[in-house]
Amino acid sequence: MQSEVMFAGFGGQGILLSAKILAHAAMEEGREVAWVPSYGPEMRGGTAYCTVVVSDRLIGSPIIRNPMHLVAMNRPSLEKFAAQVKPGGVILINSSLIDIGSGRSDVDELRVPVNDIAVTLGSVRSANIVALAAFVARSKIVAVDTLRACVEAEFSKKKKLIPLNMAAVEEGCKAAA
Repeated sequence: MQSEVMFAGFGGQGILLSAKILAHAAMEEGREVAWVPSYGPEMRGGTAYCTVVVSDRLIGSPIIRNPMHLVAMNRPSLEKFAAQVKPGGVILINSSLIDIGSGRSDVDELRVPVNDIAVTLGSVRSANIVALAAFVARSKIVAVDTLRACVEAEFSKKKKLIPLNMAAVEEGCKAAA
């Protein structure tokens, strides 16, 4: 079984980091993984995106036109990529910044105010982890316990950030329920 996830948002929203953590979690579970980031002018506030392919067999191509899932952190990203998501996939919408839906009835649309939750936790910079956890909890692409371990490992060199990001995981999971 292969699943593709597109993370998209403004440069600076932690899009590449979220995707990297998901890829790490899938690898920890023994899966084949491809992580394809998009670099360029996106780093200065344009739409940044990253695709993660997770599979139980060798991945033929890491380039995906129609992902199974989308994590949209801003409205331009939702508008650009929602139509490409395969029917039956999950579209997570950051409802803190996006006031519209995907317009799709054939997907599992999950609206989570990730920025608002992150601010409540103490830092808007943890919004990407809230979104990642909510997506993982809903899609079940990896186990939440594996995600927790990978978030902790990612921030192991900045130990003071671990409690904030672990709280972000918990609140993201709650929001997906």
